[in-house]
Amino acid sequence: MDARTVLWIVFGVIIVTVLAVDLGVFHRRAHAIHFKEALAWTFLWVALALGFAAAVYIWIGTKEGNEFLTAYLIEESLSVDNLFVFAVIFTYFKVPSEHQHRVLFWGILGAMVMRGAMIVAGVALLEALHWMVFVFGAFLVLTSYKLATSKEGGVHPERNLVVRLFKKVFPTTTEYHGAKLFVRQNGKLMATVLFVVLLVVETTDLIFALDSIPAVLSISQDPFIVYTSNGFAILGLRAIFFVLVGLLGYFRYLKLGLSAILLFVGAKMILSGIPNIEKIPVHISLLVVVSILGIAILASVVRERTEVKRKLAAQGSDNPTPRQ
Repeated sequence: MDARTVLWIVFGVIIVTVLAVDLGVFHRRAHAIHFKEALAWTFLWVALALGFAAAVYIWIGTKEGNEFLTAYLIEESLSVDNLFVFAVIFTYFKVPSEHQHRVLFWGILGAMVMRGAMIVAGVALLEALHWMVFVFGAFLVLTSYKLATSKEGGVHPERNLVVRLFKKVFPTTTEYHGAKLFVRQNGKLMATVLFVVLLVVETTDLIFALDSIPAVLSISQDPFIVYTSNGFAILGLRAIFFVLVGLLGYFRYLKLGLSAILLFVGAKMILSGIPNIEKIPVHISLLVVVSILGIAILASVVRERTEVKRKLAAQGSDNPTPRQ
């Protein structure tokens, strides 16, 4: 077997083993995920991704290793910005905290299947129709503009077309039944509210993938690199959700940073389709993505600390120390 086949097997074994331990041992009983537990799982998934990247560097090559890391960073960073939407969905449906992990577990497994199909289709399109690189690139540039100029708005799960169609053809309950997705009432099989939440999460992730998959394909069109980097990124998303959901508002410049990344990879994809123009090396792309994320996070931290100091100074001036 060649190195790619071995790493495909390693990837499958890692995913199946960790998910089985996750659901069958640590989360066999539904419970609320606390910060320390989520942080530990986040470190585990990041360590697995970095270990896999090291294996790609050693067994396949430096170019492929750089592509994996760049694609992983892009997918993870774009996914982090969407965690707020998941939080809004859980709040809207009043999902008990002990059942949120299970929804994300099954939702991300479904996302793995959907994204796999999208990756295969995207690679096939780019191979068969070279001009599609301009379509994908232009789409990313347009998405970058929309992300940078869009105002924060509410999420309306009740408008989800898939959920509305599902409720018309399949009976649903109006309450939760623990962690069950389906129950039988009066001899009739019914979907619970938790399954409806899962549908919303799945369709929302599909919309997110319309941005992230073309972005990753701008880095590599190797199905192995694209799918494994995507897999590690979205499988670690559950743990990151419970770590960062309370901190997303803190990184106020993250959206602008993500917009800049999409603009860069979109322009890179368009340039790659123009004859006689040298392609941007993958290690440069990796450096650019890391730099943009670092600047966005650093600027957010500096802005937050500056505002805190300003508020403290204002409070001090409003409440002067009385003279002795």
